[in-house]
Amino acid sequence: MMRGVLFFLTDPNNYEAKLLREKFIFKIIPMLNPDGVINGNYRSSLAGCDLNRRWKCPNKNLHPTVWNAKKLIRDLHQERGVVLYADLHGHSRKQNVFIYGCNNKLKPGESRVFPLILSKVSNYFHFGSCRFGV
Repeated sequence: MMRGVLFFLTDPNNYEAKLLREKFIFKIIPMLNPDGVINGNYRSSLAGCDLNRRWKCPNKNLHPTVWNAKKLIRDLHQERGVVLYADLHGHSRKQNVFIYGCNNKLKPGESRVFPLILSKVSNYFHFGSCRFGV
């Protein structure tokens, strides 16, 4: 999945990719679980932690990739603002392409705009499979 994203964004002949590169700065972290993956895990780190469940309160020593990713996002947001953060990965039981997103109770539509656009431009993306409960 990440390979396709990188090929799209760096394609010198793709007009949409060129526009995106002109309008946005992309910070790409290809993998947040390298120590687990190299040892055969797909969800848990070498320490046995499911990193998808550590985003709320990561420990700098036990979950360094999540802790540092959150720090990077915070620092970038203070510096210039962050328009979108996306964590791309598969699901063990769920079909389709979908998004699990945050829910801003004051502006619930804010986190649903990007997934809605994706559902309109791609037959692979399924808005009905998205969840916005965080």
